[in-house]
Amino acid sequence: YIVTWYQRRVRALLRSASLRQLASQPRVPAPKLPAVPKVPEKLATSPILTKASASTLASSNTSIDKVKTSVPSTASITTSAKLLMTEGVADSLSKMDISPIYTSEKSGNDEKGEGTQECPFKTPLQAMRHWGKEPFPTIYVDSKEEGEQFSVISQAQMKKLTKVYQREVSKALSKSKKEAEEAAKREANLEESKSIVIAEDASLPAATAAKINGLEPFREQRVKVYGWVHRLRRQGKNLMFIVLRDGTGFLQCILSDNLCKTYEALLLATESSVRIFGTLKEVPEGKSAPGGHELHADYWEIVGRSPAGGIDNVLNVESNSDVMYQNRHLWIRGENMSKILKVRHATIKAFRDHYYDRDYVEVTPPTMVQCQVEGGSTLFKLNYFGQEAYLTQSSQLYLETCIPALGNVYCIAQSYRAESSHTRRHLSEFTHIEGELPFITFEELLDALEDLVCDTAQRIMDSKHGQLVLDINPNFKVPQKPFKRMDYREALQYCKDNNILKEDGTNFEFGDDIPEAPERKMTDMIGVPILLCRFPKAMKSFYMQPDLKEPIVTESVDLLLPNVGEIIGGSMRIYDEAELDAGFKREGISPENYYWYVDQRKYGTTPHGGYGLGLERYLMWLLNSKNVRETCLYPRTADRCKP
Repeated sequence: YIVTWYQRRVRALLRSASLRQLASQPRVPAPKLPAVPKVPEKLATSPILTKASASTLASSNTSIDKVKTSVPSTASITTSAKLLMTEGVADSLSKMDISPIYTSEKSGNDEKGEGTQECPFKTPLQAMRHWGKEPFPTIYVDSKEEGEQFSVISQAQMKKLTKVYQREVSKALSKSKKEAEEAAKREANLEESKSIVIAEDASLPAATAAKINGLEPFREQRVKVYGWVHRLRRQGKNLMFIVLRDGTGFLQCILSDNLCKTYEALLLATESSVRIFGTLKEVPEGKSAPGGHELHADYWEIVGRSPAGGIDNVLNVESNSDVMYQNRHLWIRGENMSKILKVRHATIKAFRDHYYDRDYVEVTPPTMVQCQVEGGSTLFKLNYFGQEAYLTQSSQLYLETCIPALGNVYCIAQSYRAESSHTRRHLSEFTHIEGELPFITFEELLDALEDLVCDTAQRIMDSKHGQLVLDINPNFKVPQKPFKRMDYREALQYCKDNNILKEDGTNFEFGDDIPEAPERKMTDMIGVPILLCRFPKAMKSFYMQPDLKEPIVTESVDLLLPNVGEIIGGSMRIYDEAELDAGFKREGISPENYYWYVDQRKYGTTPHGGYGLGLERYLMWLLNSKNVRETCLYPRTADRCKP
């Protein structure tokens, strides 16, 4: 009784002066008050217990009235209360954390803030969330007084925000309760579904296995189809619609009754792999489905499960580009990306068919080399068994060695450029389509480029994949020959006449490289393919043939296409050995590693030319893509080398 009385008195004292002192103490977790503090030895010998002996307090037969007669005077109580606090209570309470929280709209951050003066939150509401319960400590906001950084939040604002906080808490509790109820309900449904077992009806005709794109001949017949769940929609307990994807196309499947109620059916998510049996039927008039038919299932099996929520938990319409490229392996399962990859396949085939029909021979040059083609600054170096080597920038030099043996040659191979470029049309690794032709003139080279682009585009549009191109780029049209031919000097004048300027606001001069943005602006303004010719020798590689009429320029060409810019770079090649040596010296290249290339000028040299086309850029033009990274499988850029 006495100790309880002391505790009440201590609390009363704390409610007055003690709290004001504790407000300035460092922040530490607030402890609970001790339930019944042990009576200190000093207190046991104090006058406070002179009227109630230890034996009296210990005896269970002592009446409560006798204890009451032992209550000390007020002065003694005050002294004893102070003694209690010095013995442990005050020490514990001094550790209580009621430090203020600071916020600042100017310098705060709700995500990284800590609520201190040095690192405040941005909003008072976030300060409340951080504290986590009512009552809240003092909250400071930006002061409106000059020379004062913080001031205590107004009562009106505090009241308003407290209501907002309370609504948030209420909503969170309601949501949590609802989720718990739904989880319990789902758990009950799952438990019930374990008792439902389906089996294939042996009395039905045997099902014919088929790919989705070849199903039309099997209408009104029983088939079985393998694939991945591309889309999934449940309608009540007894109906489920699945859009199945197998890589060749899409098929709508209808599952009903017990087929929708099994344990596997309730757990089914997008990207699960399944096998579905059923009868293929034409869709009713007025309705639509991929292929014009749908599969009415009579049995199905799970092949491989997908996590709950399916692919939508990883990728959705709100995903940013970093998330999408990080999960490229899942992104390519989408309809648009799969169309792009199929068009890419059709494009490579179109190029090969073009070359085959024109008697080119395909070769496969090495990609680990010890020579440069486009400048040393863009080489990926590697240690090749103790020797310095590189990933190839281009297979051109090797193709040149093949033309005396095979005539017109080409290759479709990977090339690498170690340039830290972040433009929409640059990759560190790209698919390079290159060709070399002997015994031609510069004009014949330009004709070959026109033919290459127009013929492959027409082949793609005439193939079964032509519709995919129009699905992605409805406005695409095969370009018409001849292309506009423009010299480098004419391009400089065009830029000047149309106010296409350098970054510093001045006009382009002879010898300036026209960067991507102004080059594309010029191309888009002209609106047709452009063969931009005869660049200055100082801008181009050591192997390019100078123009006989004007030796300070080369017989070189870039093909520029609207929306992309350059997709092809080509030239006539130097075929005189002395002139080639001069090119090596001009670029500071040792000819030692190029002996095999120089030999082409010793053993029956001839005028010849060639080019390199970036497949990804060609696809950008074909599909009107915004970025070259969209047109390859796994893009490699200056800041990405995975997955």
